[in-house]
Amino acid sequence: MKRGMKMKKMKLRVNRSQLLFLSREETPGNFQKEGTLQVGRQERGLTERFCRLRGNLLFILKKQGGDLDEVLLLEKCEVMKLPDDNRRLAVSFESGDPPVFLHSSSSAECVSWLDALRDANTETLRRRITHLGALINTHSARHTHTAAHCTRSLENDGGSGGVETAVKVSPLHLTVECRGVVSVAARVQIQVCVIDTHTHTVRKHCCSEIDKGPDERVFVTSVCFHGDYPIYHHNRIKVTVYCTEELMTRKPRSFLGFTSFSIGDLLRSKEPHISVSLRTMDGVNEVGEVKVSRLQMEGENGHKTPPEHKCPALCDSLHSSVHDKENSPMMRAVLCAQVCKLYRFQTEDQRWLLVREQLSETPLSFSLPKQLLSALIREHTNRVQDVKELGDLSPHWDGLRHDVINHCSHLIGCYQETLADLDKLSASSCFKSSSSKSDRHLQFVPTNLHSQRMEVTSPDSTGVWYEVITFGAPADHHQAFKHGGLKRLLNKHMNHRDSFVSYSQDESSRARELLASMAQLQPLVFGLAEELLSVSLELNAARLQQVLDGLTQQTEQFVHALKDELVNSALMAIHRQCIANCNSSHVHSNGLLCENSPVSQEGQPWIGHQDVDPCDVEYDEEEWDTAWANVAKSLNCIVVMVDRLQGREDRPQELTSAEQQESTGDTNSHNTASPSCSSSSASSWQEQLLPLVITLRDCVREAVAKARAAMTFVILQGAVAPTVGQGPAQIIQRRHAVLSQALSALVCGFMLKLFGGLEDPVFLQQLLSVGVLAQFESLLSTYGDEVGMLEDMEVGVADLSKVAFTVTEAKTEELDDLLPTLSGTWGSFVVKVPLPPETFRLLPRELKEGRLIRVHPVLFNIGINQQQSLAERFGDSSLQERVNQQSCERLKTYCNALRDRLPETAGIQSLSDLLSSLDRCVEVRKRKNVEVLWIAAMVCRKVNGIRLTSCKSAKDRTAMSVTLEQCVLLRERHTLGRQHFSTALDCMRRSRLSWGQILGCYAQTGLTVSGLEPGDGPSDLQGSWLPVCLAPKAPRRHLYPVAFLLVTSHLLVLWLILSLVILLAKYQ
Repeated sequence: MKRGMKMKKMKLRVNRSQLLFLSREETPGNFQKEGTLQVGRQERGLTERFCRLRGNLLFILKKQGGDLDEVLLLEKCEVMKLPDDNRRLAVSFESGDPPVFLHSSSSAECVSWLDALRDANTETLRRRITHLGALINTHSARHTHTAAHCTRSLENDGGSGGVETAVKVSPLHLTVECRGVVSVAARVQIQVCVIDTHTHTVRKHCCSEIDKGPDERVFVTSVCFHGDYPIYHHNRIKVTVYCTEELMTRKPRSFLGFTSFSIGDLLRSKEPHISVSLRTMDGVNEVGEVKVSRLQMEGENGHKTPPEHKCPALCDSLHSSVHDKENSPMMRAVLCAQVCKLYRFQTEDQRWLLVREQLSETPLSFSLPKQLLSALIREHTNRVQDVKELGDLSPHWDGLRHDVINHCSHLIGCYQETLADLDKLSASSCFKSSSSKSDRHLQFVPTNLHSQRMEVTSPDSTGVWYEVITFGAPADHHQAFKHGGLKRLLNKHMNHRDSFVSYSQDESSRARELLASMAQLQPLVFGLAEELLSVSLELNAARLQQVLDGLTQQTEQFVHALKDELVNSALMAIHRQCIANCNSSHVHSNGLLCENSPVSQEGQPWIGHQDVDPCDVEYDEEEWDTAWANVAKSLNCIVVMVDRLQGREDRPQELTSAEQQESTGDTNSHNTASPSCSSSSASSWQEQLLPLVITLRDCVREAVAKARAAMTFVILQGAVAPTVGQGPAQIIQRRHAVLSQALSALVCGFMLKLFGGLEDPVFLQQLLSVGVLAQFESLLSTYGDEVGMLEDMEVGVADLSKVAFTVTEAKTEELDDLLPTLSGTWGSFVVKVPLPPETFRLLPRELKEGRLIRVHPVLFNIGINQQQSLAERFGDSSLQERVNQQSCERLKTYCNALRDRLPETAGIQSLSDLLSSLDRCVEVRKRKNVEVLWIAAMVCRKVNGIRLTSCKSAKDRTAMSVTLEQCVLLRERHTLGRQHFSTALDCMRRSRLSWGQILGCYAQTGLTVSGLEPGDGPSDLQGSWLPVCLAPKAPRRHLYPVAFLLVTSHLLVLWLILSLVILLAKYQ
């Protein structure tokens, strides 16, 4: 049948018609259910199918009443709800077959299917029959005592239905030794499940590989149940053992045997361990023995565990239990698909450390790029609308407008297409693997973005968390690096582009407001001036004065609007640009060839005289002040003339002394005239006002022309500078994509840092005073394509300095309401981080009022692979040196500001020594000077900064860096035994390989690590780049084969000899 049905593996002779007939049969009780679900063998790419449960068979049809697609036999399987999605189930089989994922339309429907599938499981029915038989026997023997005991049990256990008191077990640490299993098994894996005999449920606890012990036939591992894990005395532990092939192969694991034991029996045993038989699947044959021992942390029973009962092996298990705080809605909004591993390490004083590693994906990998794309689409759409509203322009400026419109339209189309492709992906998508880093539709999504967290618990302290965000270097792999990265492309464009003046969003908004004011006030002034002339014919002094007052009020508003300093600065910028480009030309996107000298709306030069070359004219800075002052003076002349015509006393504050004398003389002559000439004729009034009104109009037109030209320049330059002025659309798109990747990682790290410091008032005050430090640690080489990646990353990290955070109050504690949101425009993005209402009310007042939290990003890069050795020997590493030097200066600036504003911060005074050491390390020319990275990381942790580590794909080199940093932290801060340092490092790096394959970071067909042979694993990387003080005593691996070094040295000698021969021949 299709898709490899279970029936085929069991060799049952069935046909399609029989199965369809069987699927329509009715079954009693809870053993039947049907409905539409999304079904698939992988978490992504589920297909809608009609599912019908009949007994212990789940029939999967292509549609209701359609053909049969698959049949699942619910036997020796486990049905569980996925922790990161309350609408998704997973059916896993003990045989090792791939699980089946079921996605329902609602959480209630998911719970209904979960109950039905669990009830239909054959193992559940068998456990119920056994449990009911035990209850019947117990009830027959002790009816009265059992009834009272069951009542108390139900009250204590919340109605679990058990017959024993549910006594919770404290943190439990077990060692598991598998003896006598198939000796030829090269790799052995165990699966540990917890069986609740009261609720008849099975919970998978961990699934991990185990290591060989001193005896080749003994496999040893450890299993830890954290304090918050719900484990009780009545629970049973089921251990299933499998034989697995090498990690690089695709062969499935094979079943070896299983066994189970009771927690109560283990705790009641007089011996420190119990032994149980490992049996085959049918429970008949014994294939080995499992020895289980309980380990105790110091202080559990008031005495130390005897040394002979302690297990030296590391606890290597995938763990699904987390603290309540770590499982809060806030954390679930940031982290998803969590994978945990637990270790037990011995300290120098023979005590135990419990170390938990947590590797998590984040939904921000896709959420923030989508929001950024939407914000950029809105911004470019508004920019196109703004330049279209400028009306008719001169040919040069109209050509620039076409350039902006075409540029923005191209980006809008690309971003809308990318956003549509991202929306088509599954809603649960939160990860982009390294194999997809060149995909066009994932251009804005960060590669391999993970949160790697480590919790350390010792007998003297509670859990201490250390966090590192790892992701592939933010770079545009889709456009590749043939012509270099962003830094080189931007510099090349800066050297060849025309000079553009950049204006902020506020200045562009002021320009639009001023244009709107002029468009409103100019018609009003002209209309009132015409009305003043008309009223002058009526010889009505009151009416004339009323119109004059209105004209005065509107003209004063007009002059006040024109007195903006932005107009004068824009006119000066126009003149400077005219001089800079007076002899050049430009072909616009509309095909028009124009001289790059700004011209006015009517085609005249913006400033200066028509018959004079603009390059030879100096701009008079007082010219604009004279223009708007002429408007005010012409209005004053009209006011004086009206007063003169009305025969009133002149207003001294509006007239000069000479005008007062002239006006007084004219008035006296009028008064001494004959009574027949005491009032002027209407025509004489209009004739005297007409030249003054014409002068006012001309002054207003001149001022409006200059102001409109200046404000049009501001708006157009505000649109040109961030678009056409930054280069071709491909460069802008590349820059946006790089910022999107870096921003997703930064937001993830900030939210984790904020959640962890909500109860630290000093940290919250630091956010308000100086902002947050984001330290990017890069392991890229300065050779080949990675030079372009580093150039991309340099620009992307620098652009993060224009991003700010603010904290808001979430409406509810639903995951959608706790996701961060992005607002603003390019250069002024603001990320809003919502907190639950109870948490938000405890914040300082400034944070609750929306105070912005600034970001101070720094980037330190040290190449550590083979390509970096080539670059340092025969290439150029100046890019790395410049990046480290600039970041060192920015880091010192941040630390100095922190020391000045918060001098009481713990450990702030010791930063001077670290910064001095960092400065010396940056100045020293040393190959693969990883001390720079270590000191920068120490400074970052001291100032509560965000740590982000990346290489090309966030796999090999990143794993080396993170695991080494974790082990050093354990040694320096938690006294990890020096003799266990290399062992712990090997174990952590070996686990990274298995994690990478589980999460899809590594290809299943093979793994190649930089600087190693293809067959070597990451555990052999420890000698590649450790500082001298941290390197293990094992012999280091050479990064280059000896033959390669010999060949390159001979080629170098040959090149020197040939150069010398050519030089001698030239001068002879």
